[in-house]
Amino acid sequence: MNHEKSYTEMMKASAMNKNKQKETFMQDLFIEMMIHESILKLEKEKLLKKIDEALDMKNHELFNELSKEMKTLMKKFGS
Repeated sequence: MNHEKSYTEMMKASAMNKNKQKETFMQDLFIEMMIHESILKLEKEKLLKKIDEALDMKNHELFNELSKEMKTLMKKFGS
């Protein structure tokens, strides 16, 4: 018995493999975006808390420094 695949079967398998690779890539990309978004949100919340504390302490120098960090963070992530 000859168990070789026909050309058509091989082409179908190749196309399915390519689609699976694209799907996996898109899933990985989505996961990476979600992780980055979570990190940004956490960093932003921590920085906002520090800014609030600087304001409560009336520490203008620290407030200005933290505000610059916030601007940099927002530029870095395009928010």
